[in-house]
Amino acid sequence: MVIKIKALILKDGKVSLKNVPAPQPQKEEVLIRVSLGGICRTDLEMVKGYVPFTGIMGHEFVGRVEFDPQSELNGTRVVGEINIGCGSCSFCWTGLKNHCQNREVIGIRRRPGVFAEYVVLPRENIYPVPVEISDEEAVFTEPLAAALQILEQVHIPPSYKVAVLGDGRLGLLVAMVLVETGLQPLILGHHKEKMDIVKPLGVKGVIAEEFSGKVDLLVECTGSSTGFQKAQENVKPRGTIVLKTTTTGKASVDLAPLVSGEITVVGSRCGPFTPALNLLKRGKLPLSKMVEKVFTLSQGEKALEYASRKGVKKVLLDMEC
Repeated sequence: MVIKIKALILKDGKVSLKNVPAPQPQKEEVLIRVSLGGICRTDLEMVKGYVPFTGIMGHEFVGRVEFDPQSELNGTRVVGEINIGCGSCSFCWTGLKNHCQNREVIGIRRRPGVFAEYVVLPRENIYPVPVEISDEEAVFTEPLAAALQILEQVHIPPSYKVAVLGDGRLGLLVAMVLVETGLQPLILGHHKEKMDIVKPLGVKGVIAEEFSGKVDLLVECTGSSTGFQKAQENVKPRGTIVLKTTTTGKASVDLAPLVSGEITVVGSRCGPFTPALNLLKRGKLPLSKMVEKVFTLSQGEKALEYASRKGVKKVLLDMEC
């Protein structure tokens, strides 16, 4: 008898709720019952064709291990890294599994995602969630790790003037991470109510179009193909631009200002989970103010449409309702 589960399926740019066979863990894998999933910009771009993918969507989640063949993790609340390397290439051997040419990426590349009642992941990809962290906080682990990746890639002196371009979901998390380093970043956005979320942390919000200053380091989180052009306008000579945007749109880049200004451009993607969980454990991030609305899995199509509206904050999917 084949057991069926509910899952949100993407196919040919259309999203639909379907009953699909329950995933079966293979060697060194565990079965996880998903509790909450988070909808991010990448999910919305996937629907537009950001990368070709057919299958279960989603990669931000928190859940509980339902079956561990080794019986060590049964019942444990967990979150999980999204990249699964092949384990046998030079990238994997040198600690770069996130860039493995043969990797699977849950809900994005050759691997079923988490917008379902159950998901299967390798043991090495999952991290237990401390009891101090609620499910509503834990679901932010993956995007918070992506924000923390900036600190792994770029040294930011205390004297630097730093700005985050974009007041969306990731932009707010990046601003929170920068504050944790002792910096007082600006956030350049369009929505006062969203920028006000990080104001108590010491982050000054400025309407992007009204800002004409120059900063030493700018983190581009606009989610728009035009964001890079704006970033170039607001970074000092010999400054650094960190790119976080993933979009189906193609950016038109004028290389001359980058050369003449000796600008460093850094692409930044997935990040470390352990520091993210440690930061969440401290309980100082205003994450509850970032959540706009929670939908059930059965309302998944409506949730994605709602999350795609301009100005909307974080939208979650409750898989257990």
